Amino acid sequence: MTVTIVRFLSYITSSKENATKMNTSLLLRISRFKPILVKNLNCWTAAITKKHQNVYVNTYPTVLVLPDGSSINIEYNEPRKIIVLPIDISKLSEEQQKIMISKRKPKTKIVLDEEQEDDFNEMKYIKMKKR
Repeated sequence: MTVTIVRFLSYITSSKENATKMNTSLLLRISRFKPILVKNLNCWTAAITKKHQNVYVNTYPTVLVLPDGSSINIEYNEPRKIIVLPIDISKLSEEQQKIMISKRKPKTKIVLDEEQEDDFNEMKYIKMKKR
């Protein structure tokens, strides 16, 4: 990497003296940041590491239940105890699909019959109590 930078700078500048001065100053700048460049950061870094904080701002411990039934402890931005991911119906057997579809259908409301009229007369019993 440093060789290509040196070649590039020497190509751009016409005099060799300016090129060497720029090359050395640039190499000194790059050498300061070398520890940062040495780290191997890739797509798996986030999955392997954790948050290095004692206090997590606006996150709450939550259990995430996957469709296969396994669970994972995660930090979620809303205060929820458990999050269940939906099951893919196309991967189930026909019987299980029918059961899942029947659970999703709206339930029918129970209609109450009208109450029958009573011939009860309260006054009859109130008069008995007065005696």
